[in-house]
Amino acid sequence: MNATLLAIAAYVAVQFAIGIWVSRRISTQSDYINAGRQLGPMVGAFSVFATWFGAEAIVGAGGAVYADGLNGATIDPFGYAAALVISGLVMAMPLWRRGYLTFGDFFRDRYSPAVERLAVLLILPGPIIWAAAQIRGFGVVMGAAGDIPLATGIIVGTIVIVAYTAIGGLLADAYTDVLQGISIVIGLIVIAWMVAAELGGISQGLATVPTARMTYASGDIGTLTLIEQWLIPICGTMVSIELISRMLATRSALTARNATIIGGSMYLLVGLIPVFLGLVGPTLVPNLENSEEIVAKLAAMYLSPFFFVVFTGAIVSAILSTVDTALLAAGSMLSHNAARPFMESLAERTRLALTRLTVAVLGVAACIIALSSESIHDLVETASAFGSAGLVVVALF
Repeated sequence: MNATLLAIAAYVAVQFAIGIWVSRRISTQSDYINAGRQLGPMVGAFSVFATWFGAEAIVGAGGAVYADGLNGATIDPFGYAAALVISGLVMAMPLWRRGYLTFGDFFRDRYSPAVERLAVLLILPGPIIWAAAQIRGFGVVMGAAGDIPLATGIIVGTIVIVAYTAIGGLLADAYTDVLQGISIVIGLIVIAWMVAAELGGISQGLATVPTARMTYASGDIGTLTLIEQWLIPICGTMVSIELISRMLATRSALTARNATIIGGSMYLLVGLIPVFLGLVGPTLVPNLENSEEIVAKLAAMYLSPFFFVVFTGAIVSAILSTVDTALLAAGSMLSHNAARPFMESLAERTRLALTRLTVAVLGVAACIIALSSESIHDLVETASAFGSAGLVVVALF
């Protein structure tokens, strides 16, 4: 096992240690699902940022920009950054004040138990597909770090992520988000610095990019198609249970709003780094067969062994933070909302155990989707589009 894989293993071990430590404070289903509503503004903001800034924001967005220029950045980072800020302004405070445990509670409270269960069925595929995108990203990273086959990396990633998520719940996830967010920022800044130095600076590097690749929405794309590209991340994010679970876990309505807006602003600033790498990528690595490998290829080319480990840890951080939140939010809604009639008569400890089991089962489903997919970017777009239009309309009314 090379040094990078050893470092990844050590990093994952730290996550497990935090999860086991926090799990001792979890005694109810509520503790597991929304962390006792105790997240402050800093932890909340880092949690929003780290949850959203996953494999698609680094591997997928960099690859999309490498292939299509700035047109590939519509969804990531611009679309999702706008979506997070809008969600903070519109959704955070009203939802927090209602005291819900999950987003599914809103549909039962505002409409009926039947609408609650229907909403859960419409929402669930999105986070599962989103988790599949992250797991596929884990496989790509493992392949770049240690020549591990993609399928093997996906399976190993699933085992690690499912076990880590089932242990600690949202509170452990939020605590580790701070560490993961810092790792993401440091890792991407280091690689951007090295690549820019190789090109003579950021402005000189961008000067090598053909004008067509620097022109946003160029080509024959239609107006309706452009609007759809923006609405997919915005609508999908506004009813995303991963994001709403963060809002509901904060300590006040104001904290919910501010943490979401700050997290979205961080997303845009840090997300511009993979865009830069994707734009200059063809100059440094021309004719790359798999565009999603561009960020990892640049890291391997220009980083020292130590900083390559830092960069790899940053991507692993992004993946762990994003996928465990997706599985946790989906498992919580399935056990708390869809299975409510069967769960109410059970003891609290049994309900907690079944919630953890549900998270594990959904992780296996995400693994199967990841193994059968061809692109992280396509998985993310599908996850954002699935059922979101109707849910946005119903929720906002």
